[in-house]
Amino acid sequence: MFGPVEIIVNNAAYCNPDTFEPQEHFEKKTGATSDTISLESFEQHFAVNTRAPVFLMEELVRRHVSRKGKWRRIINISTDWAECFPTEISYGASKAATEAFSRAAAVELGKYGITVNIIGPGPIQTGWMSKEVEEAQANAAPLKKIGMPEDIADVVVFLASDQARWITGQRLFVGGGNRIV
Repeated sequence: MFGPVEIIVNNAAYCNPDTFEPQEHFEKKTGATSDTISLESFEQHFAVNTRAPVFLMEELVRRHVSRKGKWRRIINISTDWAECFPTEISYGASKAATEAFSRAAAVELGKYGITVNIIGPGPIQTGWMSKEVEEAQANAAPLKKIGMPEDIADVVVFLASDQARWITGQRLFVGGGNRIV
């Protein structure tokens, strides 16, 4: 038996680039492809990136309160551009909504010993970046490299530890300085 769940890391993500611009105008202007926003795309982003984390958080809280637990950790993985993500508007908006839920949860759940924090990763190579994109992202970042999954995992371990007991309701940008340029 493993015992009760004490730490949740909401790391699942769905991203299909979308924009308000009509597709033909967007492609002509940027040379890239991005779908024009649709109800289906909007709902898929919010189902995975917002609804799932919110109800996993709710389940953890319900179980925690019923067993009169002492502490729990909720860590939600977002993005470093949640508040404005042109060309990925549904992705950014769904992550921004999760961040809003996270901050509200931090206020409401502190009295139960639950901390809720957000990690806003910069570009992380999980297989989605071509060599050209990887080089461009690295050249634009102050540390001149892109992140790897272990860069995020290290911060998750910290936030899940007792060392982070006094941190709640915060978004930590983890992107090698990507956010400051």
